[in-house]
Amino acid sequence: MQFNTIEVRRKGRLLTLALNRPDDLNAVNLRLHEELADVFVWADGDSDSDVVVLTGNGKAFSAGGDFSHIQNLAANPDLFDEEIRLARRIVGSILDMQKPLVCRLNGHAVGLGATLALFCDVIFAADSAKIGDPHVSVGLTAGDGGAIIWPQLIGVHRAKEFLLTGQVLSATDAAQLGLVNHVLPIEELDEAVDAYCDKLLSGPQLAIRNTKELLNAPLKVLVDSLLGRGLELEKKTLQSEDHREALAALKEKRRPRFKGA
Repeated sequence: MQFNTIEVRRKGRLLTLALNRPDDLNAVNLRLHEELADVFVWADGDSDSDVVVLTGNGKAFSAGGDFSHIQNLAANPDLFDEEIRLARRIVGSILDMQKPLVCRLNGHAVGLGATLALFCDVIFAADSAKIGDPHVSVGLTAGDGGAIIWPQLIGVHRAKEFLLTGQVLSATDAAQLGLVNHVLPIEELDEAVDAYCDKLLSGPQLAIRNTKELLNAPLKVLVDSLLGRGLELEKKTLQSEDHREALAALKEKRRPRFKGA
């Protein structure tokens, strides 16, 4: 299968999926959103691999939503219905993957980028990376999965502390909270990821996949019950005056002046 915004690399039975819009910090435009909705299903069905790594090409893992794409959605909110369909497929296909999915967090992961990383099974992060979900900072509900996965990893009160302000965390702070598994200097990242993947590749694949299925089962229940509502709430704020003000402030490089509900 051919992808335009995701690079596929192979090393034995290890499959690497690299978000490939490096000049735009791997920000998610419509094409990348569409390909993310397909790539995990494809990777899980790939008969030549047993373990999958998700990473980003260039300096960032993913800067979240592409600004032009977000502007287009704000101007045409009906288009968000397709975003909802794609978002549900992305999160669902990650959780349905039988193969282990390891995140090589090579750089900043923001918004949807953070959600993609956090739904992976194990996360190895560069010590220069930052991670956060600043939906509220641009007047949007954190509806694309962040409000589901953050509480599962660090607890409800900690999740509220960060998601209600949109705070972005250093990789070191994220590891101390339990948001990511390991933090290493960027030059040591590949060695650590490869070593862990080698352990998985040398293990009993059926037992590993069945254990992953059990571990993901509670998450799938939460996603099935909450993700649709979260995305509808995000669509509601997409049409808000506060969101329009946030976009204007970003364009004019100033602080937003929110007026509230």
